[in-house]
Amino acid sequence: VHLAESGGGSVQAGGSLRLACVASGYTYSAHPMGWFRQGSGKEREGVSVIDSAGNAIIADSVKGRFTISKDLAKNTVYLQMNNLQPEDTAMYYCGTDNIYCLTTYCLMSYRYSNWGQGTQVTVSS
Repeated sequence: VHLAESGGGSVQAGGSLRLACVASGYTYSAHPMGWFRQGSGKEREGVSVIDSAGNAIIADSVKGRFTISKDLAKNTVYLQMNNLQPEDTAMYYCGTDNIYCLTTYCLMSYRYSNWGQGTQVTVSS
């Protein structure tokens, strides 16, 4: 599976960005797919994932500000990010894998082995 992210950029606090991740190769709708981020000097953390049941799983740190959606026909997952804050600054990665997971277990980055190249999001105060 090849994953290609786009949509990152630089914004001021309070601004918005929309990330997109297109999957190509073998894909299956029950495989979880979503977004992770890694700030400078930090570990990669789960942001939001569509789990194997098709539910949107959102990390508490972004709940109410970020929304994930999936277009099955386009094999694309989106992350709408509103009210961005400086602490959201990070490289954002799209991840998926041939696994079955539900709920917040899907936010654990170690469960995934397929990653995109990442897209940088920088938020200035």
